[in-house]
Amino acid sequence: MPKHLSLLQWTEGTTGVDLVAATKRLERLGYYELWLPEIYGRDPFSTAGYLLASTEKIYVSSGIANVYARDADNAAQAANGLSELSGGRFRLGLGVSHPVFVEPRGHTWIPPVKKMRSYIEHVKAARIDSPHAKRPAPVIVAGHGKGLLGVAGSHADGAFVFLQPIETVRIAREILGPDKEIHVAVRCVLDPDPESARDLARRACACYIGLPAYHDRWSDLGFVESDWNTGGSDRLIDAICAWGDVPTLRDKFTAYYAAGATHVVLYPCNPDETYSADSAVSKNWNWPLLEALAPAG
Repeated sequence: MPKHLSLLQWTEGTTGVDLVAATKRLERLGYYELWLPEIYGRDPFSTAGYLLASTEKIYVSSGIANVYARDADNAAQAANGLSELSGGRFRLGLGVSHPVFVEPRGHTWIPPVKKMRSYIEHVKAARIDSPHAKRPAPVIVAGHGKGLLGVAGSHADGAFVFLQPIETVRIAREILGPDKEIHVAVRCVLDPDPESARDLARRACACYIGLPAYHDRWSDLGFVESDWNTGGSDRLIDAICAWGDVPTLRDKFTAYYAAGATHVVLYPCNPDETYSADSAVSKNWNWPLLEALAPAG
């Protein structure tokens, strides 16, 4: 399979006009896809439609749409319409999020494997009376545990793996088989100094490092409580993030590809951002990093 380089980027700090300009710039730099997150900010589907209408080649996808936020029929209709109108430049990225983000919306948390499997079955069975896309939107499941990876292998077109060591990608490839897509989102720091690079990575990952779902998976891979209960040991940060100069970062991406990734998704850490234990949102675009790693550069 071809190896692609993409970007995961929050857009809440960017005006509509500037967002179009940034996406076009990303397209010129040769990036394959822009993934749009979802928590409390812009709706990823309407934002994707806005950006797809303003671009020509780049994919713009939901990265990752919360399956509790809308019913499966709505997701199926949105995915079909976006893929139809863009000529197939949309992926339907779906995730179960975390109880801390789901329950305040008034939803009841249920086992994620059961929820995701049922949701995708309903997406595929949804009635769609509008023209069907010539290139249906691939369904990509966000997950790093064996259960959700199993659903990605049996019910979807691939998986989206976040904040995981290379070994998780190897396991994902074994579960999904040779033909499914694996998108690996990697927090990146363009800084060769170990102390400052790890410090930024810790601050940018703080809210994720505190989530139990990640602890469970890291434990399976040999990490222990002391690796995350103080904000992230050097060992953990080095395993789940990429930091260093451009050649070092590219070497890390190459290792992910060798483990089975088909797409590496940059998730830059920004030196000028204020991160906290309850927010990893980066409102700015890290153009020095994106320019340095540009596929068309």
